[in-house]
Amino acid sequence: MDDNSLFKLESGSIDEASTVVKDFAEKHSQTYSFHENDKETLERLWAALFRRLENENSEACHKYCLICIRLLSRDKVGLCDHVTEKRVETLLKLAGLVPQEEALSKASQKSADRDVMLEALKALCNIVYNSPQAQAICGQNHAVEAVIIRMRTYPEGGWPITLKYFDMKLLFLITALCSSVRPTLRGPLHGYTYLVESLDLILKESKGKPLTGEQVQFVCEILKVLFNLSLGANQTEEEPHHIRLGAILYQLLLLKSSNPAELNMHAVNLLVSLPGSCYSELLTLADRLCPPELECEGYNMAVVEIILELLDEKLEDQVIKKHPESLCPLLTVLAKGARYQRPIRKFLRARILPPLGEQVLTRPEEGDTMRNKLCRLLTAANPDTNISQLAADLLFVLCKENVGRMVKYTGYGNAAGLLANRGLMLGGDGKKPDGYSSDSEDSDTEEYQKYRDSVNPVTGCYEPPKPDPTAGMSDEQKEYEAMQLVNMMDQLTRDGLLQPCRIGEDGRPEPVVHVLQLLEELPPEFRQQKNTFDDSNTES
Repeated sequence: MDDNSLFKLESGSIDEASTVVKDFAEKHSQTYSFHENDKETLERLWAALFRRLENENSEACHKYCLICIRLLSRDKVGLCDHVTEKRVETLLKLAGLVPQEEALSKASQKSADRDVMLEALKALCNIVYNSPQAQAICGQNHAVEAVIIRMRTYPEGGWPITLKYFDMKLLFLITALCSSVRPTLRGPLHGYTYLVESLDLILKESKGKPLTGEQVQFVCEILKVLFNLSLGANQTEEEPHHIRLGAILYQLLLLKSSNPAELNMHAVNLLVSLPGSCYSELLTLADRLCPPELECEGYNMAVVEIILELLDEKLEDQVIKKHPESLCPLLTVLAKGARYQRPIRKFLRARILPPLGEQVLTRPEEGDTMRNKLCRLLTAANPDTNISQLAADLLFVLCKENVGRMVKYTGYGNAAGLLANRGLMLGGDGKKPDGYSSDSEDSDTEEYQKYRDSVNPVTGCYEPPKPDPTAGMSDEQKEYEAMQLVNMMDQLTRDGLLQPCRIGEDGRPEPVVHVLQLLEELPPEFRQQKNTFDDSNTES
């Protein structure tokens, strides 16, 4: 902005100032970096804009002044130099977010102010997101309280959905970036109550009709705020809120909308933070309208099916490569539901791990079924996420935490990571995990029984009999080949490429210092044969 324009903004008439800010807003609508400009010019611009905003006689240009601040606050470089407590208070006041005493003294906001309030909220969201200084200010002032005060008036109507969306966006940013406000919002301000009531209000207003795009965005922001509040919350104290929230999430997952995938993912993210006992709210008794394929033990599993379909979509290879983190909440919710709710586990087991038949002819990780896709995750090397562990947990729960059953469906090679982490490499201690029914769900099909004896437990698939590679070799030739193998393994160990291990008493792998330690694991008859072989070699 040149000096002449700045002078008009600072000292010109309302019309001149309005023309300057409108031109600036149009020119820089797609600009995201301003720090290359002269620092003194930028400071003059910020000061002039707030001077106009603090002047009630300049109301005609307030909207475009706020648009200019929103554009300038896109650039976080040097933003803190322009953010002060007074300026944040000015924006809050223009957004209609005032302390309770002031809110009670005002009858209502004029409808003509709504555009100004909206632009002030947008500017606040940008500033809070990009400025640690603004985050600290909003963590200590009345910003959070003011949003809650306005939320109380949502049921009265009259507030545009876009304005309510930015209310929630601001609240989400403050609770995400300033964790110290969460206890206050949970406790004295009764944030849980008003947030859940806002969700309930949206459901009532929809009357079963699909949610619009704006309504979906608003609901998603509420769910994000609720997720922030759940972090560090006392599960026992918040249990009544969690039960009610579980029932509302059930309705949201079933509700049609213009963007169901986004809404469902935010609902699933919040389900992660709820205790498993609340997952009973996801189940309703099946009625005569319930499709047979969605009924399990008398319950309608429509919501579980929606989550399962969402997981299936996310298991596509391209999605995993681009957004592997999107799988984590889905795997967590399904595993938690299966662990705490028997009908959910039985339904998921029927969908993911049905009785094996001719599927045993191929490796568990080969194919397009849900079981195949999850088995591929078991050996996925992704240091940024723990999807392999989460996938293993889900499959293990569906197997009732039975090692043999897990190996049967995934192969020992795929399950080795989970078994090693849990100290189950030796098959466990034989005790039945708590929380699972005693009925067997492992009735093998005739096809599986036909191939069962030839299934390689390591690969988890059928392997036809192979000829003995040592057939026709003399004992000397066998001994020579064995020593060649020992020498190659020894070289790999010396080069650090291979670390021999044995299974320790805790069921986990432990490294061995010398290969002779492995002899301790051999049965007595094999150790006796070795000693006899060594003695015969010594005599000769």
